[in-house]
Amino acid sequence: MPDTRRGLLFGVAAYTMWGLFPLYWPLLKPSGAVEILAHRMVWSLVVVVAVLAVRRHWSWIRTITRRQLILLTVAAVTVSVNWGTYIYAVNTGHVVESALGYFINPLVSVLFGVLVFRERLRVWQWAAVGLGAVAVLILTLDYGRLPWIALVLAFSFGTYGLVKKKAGVGSAESLTIETLVLLVPALAYLLVLEATGTGTFAHHGAGHALLLVAAGLITAVPLLFFTASALLVPLTVIGLLQYIAPVLQFLCGVLIVHETMPASRWAGFVVVWLALSVFTWDSIRAARVSRRERAAELQTV
Repeated sequence: MPDTRRGLLFGVAAYTMWGLFPLYWPLLKPSGAVEILAHRMVWSLVVVVAVLAVRRHWSWIRTITRRQLILLTVAAVTVSVNWGTYIYAVNTGHVVESALGYFINPLVSVLFGVLVFRERLRVWQWAAVGLGAVAVLILTLDYGRLPWIALVLAFSFGTYGLVKKKAGVGSAESLTIETLVLLVPALAYLLVLEATGTGTFAHHGAGHALLLVAAGLITAVPLLFFTASALLVPLTVIGLLQYIAPVLQFLCGVLIVHETMPASRWAGFVVVWLALSVFTWDSIRAARVSRRERAAELQTV
């Protein structure tokens, strides 16, 4: 199978799994969001260590710098905020709002590019960001509050991606360090729950315990698929694939969870989708122009 096709399949698999997460977290009730988050941290570490053991890939440990450790510690904190907020959103009936967070995440990443890397946006990129701001305003009026779940998800995941980019460490390796950073507080929290009799791991049957353990597997596997995809396909393709997850989350919220969608909320989402359409069109157009310019340079050499 050609590398590009394999990369496309890996990408579709990763984003589809992320998009179907709203169907998984409710299965873990009566566990609370923080307890699920703690189990997710602990069992994710087990999975990535097993992957590294199979690959016999440990030499990277000696090459990790102090700066990378600090950055990955920050990444661990931001991803825990993202995971915890997402689990809370799904298990309290805010699946559609969580999907909104991942719809606007690309626009947040563009904004970070301006603020952190001093990148200059093209006119259509500014238009997309502006439309995203309008959509947030419309949805604020609809909800009667800021869509804080969506904003926390978008900005925490955007920050996570930014910090990981600066750290420059592979996915399995970085996830190992991130979960190691979080291991002690996660284990301490779970032990306190069990000691006080408020934990659910050992008190709701083997099936429930296995579902909590599997949270680590479903965390690590799509991340590994995503990394494989990112290595094999162009970034423009990854940019298009990333919409699979929030689309599936949105459909889960509307068709399966049956969340209320008044006309004003639909209006907000339509503006978000318009912003993403402008953003995607501009990204594809810019990529084509860049390829033509590179081809022209090679012909003149």
